[in-house]
Amino acid sequence: MDGKTIFFKTSGWIFGFVVFVIGVINTFWGNDPVFGAAIVLASFVFIPPTGELFKKITGFAIPMAVKIILGVFILWAALGVGELFDKTDMMLTDLRQLFQ
Repeated sequence: MDGKTIFFKTSGWIFGFVVFVIGVINTFWGNDPVFGAAIVLASFVFIPPTGELFKKITGFAIPMAVKIILGVFILWAALGVGELFDKTDMMLTDLRQLFQ
């Protein structure tokens, strides 16, 4: 593997994990669990083994431009409209109460 491949795979894992966490927070501490579940499912688009499996099954790879547009939309929806910081604060409050 060359450096470019390693970079894209590593960034895919990191961004996929971040999107997954955003989806979990929206699912359990948001006012729209379906939206959160959709974000969790969308997170798998960014994880390299899932993309490879999708290509193997369908013969079609998801283009990088589609992944970038989807990523921007998810971040916009979570940070701007979805009030992610408020939901994260609710999650941390609940977890603090749980472990006290």
